[in-house]
Amino acid sequence: MVLVVIKALDILEYVARDSGRSFSLTEIAAGLNMNQATCVNILQTLVEKSYLEHLGRKKGYRLGPMAFSLTNNQSYSLNLITAAKTVMENLTHSLNETSLLGVIRNQKRFIVHLVNSDQDLQVRSHTERSVYETATGRLLLAYMNPKEYANFVASLGLPSAEVWPEADTAESLLAELAQMRADELSVTVSKSHIIGFAVPIWQNDQVVASLSVFLPQIRCSATRKKEIIQALRQASRQINQQLAA
Repeated sequence: MVLVVIKALDILEYVARDSGRSFSLTEIAAGLNMNQATCVNILQTLVEKSYLEHLGRKKGYRLGPMAFSLTNNQSYSLNLITAAKTVMENLTHSLNETSLLGVIRNQKRFIVHLVNSDQDLQVRSHTERSVYETATGRLLLAYMNPKEYANFVASLGLPSAEVWPEADTAESLLAELAQMRADELSVTVSKSHIIGFAVPIWQNDQVVASLSVFLPQIRCSATRKKEIIQALRQASRQINQQLAA
């Protein structure tokens, strides 16, 4: 048996005993009679793979999205999914384009719910992607509080000119994010000619997720763009109302 794998599974099982709370490093190491240095190295790997979330030195660790996805358990962000599911189905049906609900987890854009279109030519998106590469991720970055934003940029650095040419300096990145907040909208066009639109989802005066529609650019005329943005804004208002109920 591979000892480090066993230790990693022990940690997951320990944290999974109560998925509604977080556990400190000291608590996990002591509970498993594990050396703290060994424990923290395994924890870091589990966080990088999104099986755990690190909430900060004082708050500790809790189960991450990949731990729930192993069993198709939707209890992760369940309130968001419950509020958005029917609205997103209606949105995708009306536009016949794929919609997704995204959050930032472990410094990546993570899809918590996805509704695929019936188009013959469809765009697929990985569950996790770089925040800088996606309309959803960029919009969520725009609404981070100053401390979260500073920590994010300190950890990942600025976007490269290749990924986001309009935001490859500290000043230009801040300007781009400020414009998104003013518009309550993010629009991206990838090198593979995929266009993405994203709007914020609010709860208790905070942005908790982003609703997005993405499609091949060839299907997105100026008139279609307006139609998609209008439909997205309407859908986001409906989800906001569900979350406030």
